[in-house]
Amino acid sequence: MEKFFNNAGPTIPADHYHIDPLTRINWEDILQLIAQKRYFLLHAPRQTGKTSTLLAMMHALNAQGQFACAYANIEGAQTARNDVERGVDAVCSSISSHIDTYLPGTELGKWYYSSGRDVSSNDRLRVLLQHWTTAASKPTILFLDEVDALVGDTLISLLRQIRAGYAQRPESFPQSLILCGVRDIQDYRIHSSNQEIITGGSAFNIKAESLRMGNFSPEECRTLLLQHTEATGQSFQEAIFPLLWEDTEGQPWLVNALAYELTWRIKALRDRSIPITVEHYMQAREELIQSRATHLDQLVDKLKEERVHRVISAILSGEEEPSFRGADLDYVYDLGLIQKKPSVRIANRIYMETIPRELTWAKQVGIANQDTGWYVAADGSLNMPKLLRAFQQFFRMNAESWDQRFDYREAGPQLLLQAFLQRIINGGGRIHREYALGRRRTDLLIEWPTTEKAYFGAVQRIVIETKILRKSLESTIEEGVNQTKAYGQKAGAEDLHLIIFDRSDRPWEEKIAERMIDNVGIWLC
Repeated sequence: MEKFFNNAGPTIPADHYHIDPLTRINWEDILQLIAQKRYFLLHAPRQTGKTSTLLAMMHALNAQGQFACAYANIEGAQTARNDVERGVDAVCSSISSHIDTYLPGTELGKWYYSSGRDVSSNDRLRVLLQHWTTAASKPTILFLDEVDALVGDTLISLLRQIRAGYAQRPESFPQSLILCGVRDIQDYRIHSSNQEIITGGSAFNIKAESLRMGNFSPEECRTLLLQHTEATGQSFQEAIFPLLWEDTEGQPWLVNALAYELTWRIKALRDRSIPITVEHYMQAREELIQSRATHLDQLVDKLKEERVHRVISAILSGEEEPSFRGADLDYVYDLGLIQKKPSVRIANRIYMETIPRELTWAKQVGIANQDTGWYVAADGSLNMPKLLRAFQQFFRMNAESWDQRFDYREAGPQLLLQAFLQRIINGGGRIHREYALGRRRTDLLIEWPTTEKAYFGAVQRIVIETKILRKSLESTIEEGVNQTKAYGQKAGAEDLHLIIFDRSDRPWEEKIAERMIDNVGIWLC
């Protein structure tokens, strides 16, 4: 069977094109931590390859013959929440089952169900790991996956029982134990059944290190795709590789999902004699975004969390002095939603596209009587003055109701604009978005093909800068015009527009206006 790009679950090397997981971590450092009998964390955003890496590490350690190493996923205990009896039983059942699977002949499950369950839940996990270790002929190592999926007293009990057995390693407790999840343990905020808040750091103060897995590098993205070319002979147009990097910044699930769209979901390309072009890539990109795949759906669901809301809202609105805490920033970074260097921004171009689309989806599909053809001139270009006058009216009609019922009110004007443009530009063009903390603006670049060759023919490039009126109108216009011209020069665009949102209580008749300054269209809303 032909290999394929993996967009669901752990990587199976025999089935999937893949990058060796052990090259994505500092394997030498991890071996040293294990030799030093350390307990530590490995964390990374969802669908980054954590499970595949843990399994590869386990197989590599067992192949060396020095240790008895096992992996266990304990996510199933999440539903127990503060029910320690049920939660610890689920954790112990999973661990004993996984150990029996990966280390045949151990028969830990048999012991657990005949004797282990009689131990108090407050000590059962410690006794289980002690029994496994003392019966083993080699020092034991355990990888626990999805630890931060656990909730409340169950998680507190797990962390404290591991801490209680720590002093007995390696003779009577695992020599090394790795906890794996999305977040660093210092970010755990555990609510016990009596509403006490306990931090992960205090419940598990034996942690030696916290290692974070990164994304693919540009070279790894290229290597991954070229495995398909080597196996099938089907080539990728060279221009795809920089686009893939800019869109994903190496996020492993996104890279694999786009490659899967290209090599399987676009049925015509199942014919391996057909080269894969940029046209195909842009089609796959749009279909992936519109598919609302599980990964993207989980991403959007996080936007409802208060801590995520504070950070993402500040980015979308370009807040100059954000009100969130540094811990909020670290949390959203650990979720994979943002990058922190060289500046705080949304993690990649696909997330930049997905987040505003999802936040405005209900409004976007509800926009009536907005046919793209209304705004296309005879030469195939977009008539931007006509389009932006229509937006001014749309904004006037919708801004108040949006403010009253929308979660992301701070970024409401910018998101309403993007909802309006998305509905129209989707008829044949594309929108690129740039926003980051402290910039006090949102940069939009519209690329509108004016010929049938959508990605290689003539393209109209339109820059739209948005600003919130926070000081005098004239100074805002002066600053905004300079910013718009600078972005237009960077983007190679000559059709330049600045939209200024006035969120004061002044009458709409006074707020709605348009003018032209220095070849920049000024639109007041």
